[in-house]
Amino acid sequence: MESDLGAKVKKLRISHGLTQEDVAKALDVTPGYISNVENGRNLMTLRMLSYYAELTGVSLDYLAGSVDKSYQNTALDNEIMQIVQKLDADTKEKLISTLRIWEKKEA
Repeated sequence: MESDLGAKVKKLRISHGLTQEDVAKALDVTPGYISNVENGRNLMTLRMLSYYAELTGVSLDYLAGSVDKSYQNTALDNEIMQIVQKLDADTKEKLISTLRIWEKKEA
């Protein structure tokens, strides 16, 4: 994954027309740090990966590679909860009804 990460970071940087200096400035690091990541000498911290994903418009799991199944389930549950929390009460009731229909079909 380490060399894969560096290759992804470089490919994304180039495809967005960014220099190592541009990325370094956006992430508040040195261009040497970006070079070291791209060449597999350094790994990005989770925070840096998150910022880089946002900068380049990709998902964090695209950069990080495969994610443990149990973490994926937790992440999906969290995403569902975030979406549901934004819904009004009427929409939540409709969603519950729909989920109950799907649940019956699965059983």
